[in-house]
Amino acid sequence: MDPRNTPGYRLHRSLTNLKRIETAGLDNADQERIEAARALLQDVSLLSQPEDSGDAGTQIES
Repeated sequence: MDPRNTPGYRLHRSLTNLKRIETAGLDNADQERIEAARALLQDVSLLSQPEDSGDAGTQIES
């Protein structure tokens, strides 16, 4: 399977492309849309990444 065909890769590429857009020449509505999209993609990126620490303070109750 191509590693570029994963949701994480596509998310990363989308966020990278949005960060590269020059917003100076755009009208206010378009600038707001791009900023909102960047913020949403960053939030999703943070949610989809696994915790770095081993236990991360989570407990499983049985």
